[in-house]
Formats: sequence, structure tokens, C-alpha cells
Amino acid sequence: MEQTQIIIAGAGPVGTIAAYYLATKGINVVICEAGPNCAQDLRASTFHPPTLEMLDELGIADELIKRGLKAPEYHFRERQTEEVIEFDLSELSDMTKFPYRVQCEQHVLASMLAEKLEAHPNATVLFNHRVTSFTQNDDGVEVALETPYEMVHLKGKYLIAADGGNSIIRKWLNVEFEGFTYPEKFLTLSTKLELKHYIDDLAYVNYVSDPEEWLVLLRVPSVWRILVPASEDQSDEFLLSEEYKDDVFKRLTGETGVTTQHRTIYRVHQRVATKFNHGRVCLVGDSAHLNNPLGGFGMNSGIHDAWNLCEKLLTCLAQGHDPELLDLFDRQRRTVTLNFIQAQTKQNKALLEHGMSEGQKQRLIEMRQFKEDPVKRREFLLRQSMFSSLEDARSIK
Repeated sequence: MEQTQIIIAGAGPVGTIAAYYLATKGINVVICEAGPNCAQDLRASTFHPPTLEMLDELGIADELIKRGLKAPEYHFRERQTEEVIEFDLSELSDMTKFPYRVQCEQHVLASMLAEKLEAHPNATVLFNHRVTSFTQNDDGVEVALETPYEMVHLKGKYLIAADGGNSIIRKWLNVEFEGFTYPEKFLTLSTKLELKHYIDDLAYVNYVSDPEEWLVLLRVPSVWRILVPASEDQSDEFLLSEEYKDDVFKRLTGETGVTTQHRTIYRVHQRVATKFNHGRVCLVGDSAHLNNPLGGFGMNSGIHDAWNLCEKLLTCLAQGHDPELLDLFDRQRRTVTLNFIQAQTKQNKALLEHGMSEGQKQRLIEMRQFKEDPVKRREFLLRQSMFSSLEDARSIK
């Protein structure tokens, strides 16, 4: 049986960050991925400033920035009135060397790190290795992996579950995944059509509010990505059809026959595991929590989970297993997930789909106040950029 110090399930951005962090600290890691490579998931594409600071500590921020787009400004737009409320992260340049978001697909980072890990003396990358089961005792964990040809068994001190929303590890732990699934579907379309030719003063990141059909318009290096809600009563076949695609683009640009590079439907959840640490097994990222994509918090919060956990695992490996330290990881990251990530993403969605209720009108008034008041605007920028959530986590003892 092969032995290592840390076993990580999942080679997405969260798992590869955890593996690279630990490997650079001299820890032996094995990262196991069920797929043949780092999946080209199209959902996450925003890296917030504190995440860039973490990547910078690992010496990889500049490489990611070169592959992405710097987006200091982002817009909240009213589709019917064409009102634009702009926020500029450059105002935070006094506290970070990265006063902007970077727009880049998550698989770019994961693939970049997987390549570095394959060349790292402290790391082993196992693609086509799916975790099927595990056991743990006072000394460590044993993990069973299925490959196309055989079963493989690994032994390590700890197991990090970064294996996504359908985490088999979370299911084996019998952890409740509390929350709900939104009734509507989310449709993402990507196109090389330059939307700036059709919409004036378009930023790289745009949240477009409308009671009938809200939108998110995001630019990544290769394409514009368009996120729209769709009724659960509409079939996937229809939503992916040329007819429906033409309807979306006609309402947005007046054009039909637009070529798309991708059309993807997915369901969106707001769910949090009831506990993140379970002996020598810990949940991070989507295996621990899911939220809607409005604000770009999902992947970033997962990376913040991994960073927090890996700091504590270094201490455990050096000084001995410390359940209280892993309890602190759970308190810090789960509390922030519930109090900030879940709450803020729900608020962001409510703002985009607002109708005529007084509560929704008040939310729009608040957005204007955030823009006009320097103190409130800075507080808002610190929340939306995730500096506040990290500070909140650190304050929990």
C-alpha cells in the first residue's frame, strides 16, 4: 500500500491549490482525480483580490494574471432603465497589490497547477483515480481508488475532500447537506461576438437586473459568457436549441444567428454541510458548500477553505494530531460560509430579479447609497471582494 502524508480527492482549483500549498511546504501529497484531466468547468471564472494574494504567496499569481483579464470595475445595471452603478476595486489599492478581479476560467488555474504538481518532488497526481471508499483511525486514513484497470489503496495522515458538490466522501461520512435547490435552471451561453458593440460602456463584469430576465455578462479572454435563468418547465432540449439561443441574443443585441462556443444548463444550489471536519477527513470547496454564482464567491471561498485548512494541517503534521485545531477550521470557515457567502449570494440574486416590492426597491436605493457614500462604498467593496469574510474568519477563536 502506497503511503503519503496528505491525500486530496479532486483536481479542481481547490484541490490543486491545497496540493501545491502543501507540496511547497515540504509535505508529501497525492491528489486523486476521477476524470482524465482537470475538467473544463465553465461556471467559475472570477478570482478576487485576496485569492490573488494567496496565489502570489505561492508564486503563481503573475502567471494566472497573464492568462486572464484584469477587471477593476464591475457594473450593476438596470436593464429596463439602463441605469449603471459602477464600482471600482482600484479604491482598495492602499491595502492590496491586486485591486482588481481577474477573469479567467477555473480550469486554467487547475491545469496549470496540475502540471506543476506532476513535476514537483513532493507531489503525485493520479488522474482516472476515483475515490470509492475510505476508513480512518487514530493514526490516519486509508483510501480505496478505482482506476479503469484495478483498485488502488493509499494510506495517509489526512484526507482532504475537494471532490465537488456530489462528493462521495461527504456521502460516506453521512453528513447532511442542508439548504435548497433553486427552482429555475441556469443557462450559460458563450460567444466570441463582441457585446461592447451592442451595449454602451460595458465592463468585463456586469450584473444586469430585470424582473423578467436578469443577466450576468462576464468577459473571459476567449469569449463573453452570458448567464440567464430559465424556467424548470422548459426542456433542456429547447433551452439548448437554436431557437432559444436566438431569442436570448435578439433580446440582448437585436441579432439572431449568433455563433456560440458553449451552451450549458445547470441547477444551482444553496447548501452547507453540517460539519466540515470529521476526524482526519475534512471537506472544502463545493463538497462543503454550494451557492449561486452571483458575485463569484464559490470557487474563491473554496480556495479560502483550503488555505485555512492547510495552515492547520501543517501544525498537526509537525506537532501531532490536534482535533481542536480542526474544530477551529470548521468554526471559522463554516461560520463565514453561513453568515457571509450564503447570505450575500442570496442578496445578489434578489437584487437582479427584483420586481416592484418595497423590499426590492429599498435594495436598489441601498446600492445607489453605497455608490455615493465613500464610507459605505468602501465597506461594500471589502465585502464583495471577500476581504471582509476573511477577516471575519480570522476573528473567530
